[in-house]
Amino acid sequence: MVTLGLLHTSSAHVPVFDGLRDAHHPGVELRHHVVESLLERARSEGPEAVAPDVRTALLRAAGAGAAAVLCTCSSIGGVAEAMGPEVGVPVLRVDRPMAAAAVAAGPRIVVLATVESTLGPTVALVEDEARKAGREAEVRSVVVDGAWERFAAGDTEGCAALVARAVSEVRDADAVVLAQASMAAAEDLVPSGSARVFSSPRVGLDAAVAAARGAGGGALGGGAPVAGGVSGVL
Repeated sequence: MVTLGLLHTSSAHVPVFDGLRDAHHPGVELRHHVVESLLERARSEGPEAVAPDVRTALLRAAGAGAAAVLCTCSSIGGVAEAMGPEVGVPVLRVDRPMAAAAVAAGPRIVVLATVESTLGPTVALVEDEARKAGREAEVRSVVVDGAWERFAAGDTEGCAALVARAVSEVRDADAVVLAQASMAAAEDLVPSGSARVFSSPRVGLDAAVAAARGAGGGALGGGAPVAGGVSGVL
């Protein structure tokens, strides 16, 4: 059986990715590692400030038997991805496949986020994928006011509604990128006639499962989430 580790900064992602696994990769074992403090600190201090703790969390996931690790937080995804050689297993950021798909859709790309700390890493990722593809990319970014507060309060439906409204207000775009995995639910709420929307969870999980299988599958393990701050995952 293939074992995949997932590094989350919100426990809300656990049922989302379990559902995607059940629907599309039923033979895969997911091991969830939730470290909420990584996003909190990345927002206040910058993503590089949490690099040592990201490394520790990734090593923990790999040491638990994962053949690959998927980081589902866009704010720290670039930091996590860069640590693959140190971790010893493939480390993927959930939003890279999404960025590649958005670039293929056209040059005018709008990045929507609910927290500002995600904008810089996601815009840089889209531009990186455009360079790799040899395509032009004109990237604009927008923070959806009030959406993060709804999500943090547990109002995921309210968050999704605000994000969907923001998508419907986008003009002159070939693609709208939902920068965070937590925004994916808005995709089903976007009215017809809006710009094409790209979210990360399913395509990110697909890529991570492929990487885990290519790395040899990994060991068996339980799927219970590890919650709390860094001390809770070590």
